[in-house]
Amino acid sequence: MTDAIKKILPQFQASLPPSVQLDVVFDRSQMIRASIDDVQHTLLIAGFLVVGVIFVFLRRVSATIIPSLALPIAIIGTFAGMAAFGFSLDNLSLMALTLSVGFVVDDAIVMLENIVRHIEKGEKPFEAAMKGSSEIGFTILSMTISLAAVFIPIVFMGGIVGRLLHEFAVTIILAILFSGIISITLTPMLCARILKDEHGQQHNWFYRLSENGFNSVHAFYARTLRWSIMHSRVILGLFAASLVASVLMVAVMQQDFLPSDDTGRIQGAIQAANGTSFTQMAAYTKQVMKIVGDDPDIEGVMGQMEGSNGAAGTNNARLMMIKLKPLGIRKSTPEQIIRRLRPQVSRIAGVNVFLTNPPAIRLGARMARSTYQYTLQGLDLPQLQDFSGRLIDEMRRQTGFVDITSDNEAAMPSVQVKIDRDRAAAFGVTPLQIETALGSAFGGQRISQINTSSNQYEVIMELLPQYQRDASALDRLYITGAGNTLVPLTAVTDTTSSTVPLSVNHAGQIPAVTISFDLAPGKALSDAVTGIRQAQEEIGMPDSIQGNFQGTAAAFEESTKNMGLLLLIAMVVVYIILGILYESFIHPLTILSGLPSAAVGGLLTLWIAHALFMAGITPVDMSLTLYAFVGLIMLIGIVKKNAIMMIDFAINKQRSDLSIQPEQAIYEAAIVRFRPIMMTTMAALMGTLPIAFGSGAGAESRRPLGLCVAGGLLLSQLLTLYITPVIYSYLDRLSTRMQRRKVHRTGPSVAPAE
Repeated sequence: MTDAIKKILPQFQASLPPSVQLDVVFDRSQMIRASIDDVQHTLLIAGFLVVGVIFVFLRRVSATIIPSLALPIAIIGTFAGMAAFGFSLDNLSLMALTLSVGFVVDDAIVMLENIVRHIEKGEKPFEAAMKGSSEIGFTILSMTISLAAVFIPIVFMGGIVGRLLHEFAVTIILAILFSGIISITLTPMLCARILKDEHGQQHNWFYRLSENGFNSVHAFYARTLRWSIMHSRVILGLFAASLVASVLMVAVMQQDFLPSDDTGRIQGAIQAANGTSFTQMAAYTKQVMKIVGDDPDIEGVMGQMEGSNGAAGTNNARLMMIKLKPLGIRKSTPEQIIRRLRPQVSRIAGVNVFLTNPPAIRLGARMARSTYQYTLQGLDLPQLQDFSGRLIDEMRRQTGFVDITSDNEAAMPSVQVKIDRDRAAAFGVTPLQIETALGSAFGGQRISQINTSSNQYEVIMELLPQYQRDASALDRLYITGAGNTLVPLTAVTDTTSSTVPLSVNHAGQIPAVTISFDLAPGKALSDAVTGIRQAQEEIGMPDSIQGNFQGTAAAFEESTKNMGLLLLIAMVVVYIILGILYESFIHPLTILSGLPSAAVGGLLTLWIAHALFMAGITPVDMSLTLYAFVGLIMLIGIVKKNAIMMIDFAINKQRSDLSIQPEQAIYEAAIVRFRPIMMTTMAALMGTLPIAFGSGAGAESRRPLGLCVAGGLLLSQLLTLYITPVIYSYLDRLSTRMQRRKVHRTGPSVAPAE
């Protein structure tokens, strides 16, 4: 669409006079294209990293090719599903594909590793493919269905959050389902055809070096796992600590809604004192534009005056577009530029300047000078204006707010002209004549039009500017009375000076005052919500005045109420799915036991990133944004895969050998599944690292998600390898005791005689 518009712009330019130049001030499609290109590059980098992880663990080119083929096929299938649902390639859907790269090959890796394990024992590739696929088929089914089930609550979620994440969730579900289908069909076939029997063959130095390194790590894990099972109380204490830490981290974490994107522009607003003339306001605007335009990272500035000479609102102006230089040229983020410009524009006497980085998605609310709005409503207008001023003063005393302003403008000086009808009638002057005289003098009325060969010029009648600055000009106005006599305006009117509000705003037909604000560096929306609540308590806000957030702040407040419920629903759905698959109430709890450690890892990573920002080490702040919360939901699906692989093997081991103890069964399961667990976790980690450390267009919004998933995977990988086996042994014995008590109460079942 933008390309089509650009093609017809020369035609418009040709129809304009030579003195008029038509330029494109801002083209957001450039940032959108740059962001999509960056996501595509991230997708390719993640794919190469995942393939590299597979090669490092299997050390065979042929074995690396098999799961690598599953990646593009699953992506192509996902594209087909997106086309069927009518989705487009936007930042959210491409981000879903990028995250899918890390775990879309998990199922194929698990299938491949199990088949390779049988080949390493000396079996033929075809026999190993048949046996290995039959052993691991149910495990892959459990992993695929439970992972897809995590995103089901998001698909059916309502509100603005549901609309934002709908395509994201559906895209990930499609990728998961296609990867599961490929892993149980294409992957075993390729293993049977491509893999070779390498038993007894000599390997190169890289194979031997990596094999010895992996065997050392494997042996260390076997020793530490044996110690963990023998000292199970220590591991249970560690699990309890991770559970408590996850709750505490959620309580202390800064929460935000949507992070600010680098869209290549910032906006500004200029406010002067009431009664500022049009000429003075124009001078202020030019002065601000000069300071902003001289910044080395600013490419251009466009300003606009509000109102006209003599009209209300001449004390406001807007810097509609502050265009930043391209991302590859400038060295600062929009927030850094704003922080650099604030002290410079604050030195201009008589004017307040508000600079904001506009959100990529504007969620309602009225136009304001700052990003976030809080609206007070009350029927008593003087009381409303009084307490809104007190609230602003209290907010300014706090450290979390900047650029605080209000649409409750201070009283405007005014002159009220009251007609003395008796005297006017005596002089033969009508009210219409008085109204016409005042309108002609101060209203700027069009009285004629001059037409030339190429242009039209309006003839405006009004007083000279020097006579419009104060009310003394009223003494110079005369009106034609009876007998064509000139009657002074002051002879038939009485004038009084007073003050009136510039405007009285309403919300829902009730008088309202909207306070707009921005956040200080290092502060999040959760801090603003808490700060405003505390400020209201400090000033004793009466119950007759109601306050509500608007726009983005309102969407954040609503989302924070539903996020915890959404996370709980996701865990309940996964528990139900796993309970159906394993026909057990106990084993799903074991599988979900690794979630607290994953949550601690993700939140701790964001907390460390925030601390680095506050120390000035990193330029971008990190908080628990909407995207980061989606990362926590993803961790539910990714982390439980490790437990599923271990527990499924242990259950089959106990069913095949009734004499084996649960500790021995889960120990053998953890040892056998150690390599696929490491492979899938490292593949998922490599898939998220390009997002976590991305620096391209739009990377700021994706970075919290990548950091959250990467940190959660690292910590959960270290802890669940020990926590899951210990909890499995405890819960399995608990389940056995419960079954024995049930049999003891009801008696053994006896089959009927035939």
